[in-house]
Amino acid sequence: MPIPIQEFLERSATRHRHLCPRQVLGVRMGMLAARLLPIEQPQTGKRLLTIVESDGCFSDGIEVTTGCSLGHRTLRVEDYGKIAAAFVDTCSEAAFRIAVRPGVREAASRFAPSGRSRWERQLLGYQKMPDEGLFSVTPVKLRIPARILISRPGVRIECEVCGEEVINEREVARDGAVLCQACAGQAYYLIPAGRLLEIRELAAG
Repeated sequence: MPIPIQEFLERSATRHRHLCPRQVLGVRMGMLAARLLPIEQPQTGKRLLTIVESDGCFSDGIEVTTGCSLGHRTLRVEDYGKIAAAFVDTCSEAAFRIAVRPGVREAASRFAPSGRSRWERQLLGYQKMPDEGLFSVTPVKLRIPARILISRPGVRIECEVCGEEVINEREVARDGAVLCQACAGQAYYLIPAGRLLEIRELAAG
């Protein structure tokens, strides 16, 4: 028997001690994706891969409905700052990108005129609006196939520059050497003056 939306909303709310409009959008989006593919909801395996385009409470709504998670390597974040996500059936490679339509904040008020504030009208309106009013749906194809994103268990190498272990086939081949992404110039961080500190140095202040 399908799980009702209220149960998903309650599961999401427990993560934040309250329910917010973006959680509702995440829950609704995850429920729509399960119908489109179609796929078990929430999944107990790893058939569905979800790529969310922003973090925060929106992604929690998606997580409770889909069963995708970082820990199971079935949830990824590509932070475009958008309330959107791609849902991929890893068996068939069928994929849909679902995004919130422009103007839904204003449209929500028509479905919840009794809301005491704009925030409350969005919270209530998003629960009542039809899917076609809330979302746009676009069939997509991933640039990197899902099987490569998910990778294989137990695959590991050592970077030839820093010596750190790299798992999940995230290494980079550069001029005949096998490097981690940081040593290949793709790091998200900088090391001031190129200096590595030992833990004992940091602890000493």
